[in-house]
Amino acid sequence: MRNIFIITIGSILVGFAYNFLLIPHEILSSGLSGIAIMLGLVTPFNTGILNFLLNLPLLIIGVMKLGKRFIGYTILSVLVLSVSLYVIPVYQVTHEPLLASLFGGVITGIGIGIIFKASGSSGGFDIIAMLLNKKRDFPLGAMISAMNAIVVVISGFVFSWDAALYTLVAIYATGKVIDTIHTNHIKLTLMIITGKGDEVKEKLLANLYRGVTIMDGEGAYTGEGRKVLITVITRYQLSEVKEMITEVDPNAFVNITETKEVIGMFHRG
Repeated sequence: MRNIFIITIGSILVGFAYNFLLIPHEILSSGLSGIAIMLGLVTPFNTGILNFLLNLPLLIIGVMKLGKRFIGYTILSVLVLSVSLYVIPVYQVTHEPLLASLFGGVITGIGIGIIFKASGSSGGFDIIAMLLNKKRDFPLGAMISAMNAIVVVISGFVFSWDAALYTLVAIYATGKVIDTIHTNHIKLTLMIITGKGDEVKEKLLANLYRGVTIMDGEGAYTGEGRKVLITVITRYQLSEVKEMITEVDPNAFVNITETKEVIGMFHRG
């Protein structure tokens, strides 16, 4: 319930940033939401409806290909954001487009950052990049940056190059705030010692797109058998993983260490 509440608040915050700051000045956000904003400005359709329709096929694919809990939280975020964009009126808070792009980007970054902290995402390019990354081991951040560059170029051709530059400012501000709140690039290694190894393994594999290595262990003091599970995750998944482990075995011993580098097939999302 805590994560659901946080994701809901974060998504509403993003909706306010779009309708109060970005949309009135024809400034696009990062990701698929930016394309939804553009289409909402040049067509009679509401941005919220467009945001939902653009994300819908990706969410359907994500349910089949990505972790169930992650995609469940992402679906919640997309729904709340889409409803927020539909319900919240478009209102020009400031007449200065530079201020709108800067503060709109910052508020959007805060909203998306706390969504990430709650183990979700705002959908769109995040899902596209993660799906592509499953097929090809490319850096996730580089792919998202490339797709955001396309949004900036589209903004220049559809509106003006001033609008494209303001869009770039908003995207940059959003990215910097997200990096401050949510350090996605940090990898963590988890060593989980539990008497319910099979149950913990099944829980992780069903809800998390990560590999798990299992070894047999024995308590030095008790002599009782234990399972030792080792997995590497990204920082934003830690809250989700801790919840899953606690649900299965509240007495599990978990050692969490920061990982400097991972060599081999590691999904970077």
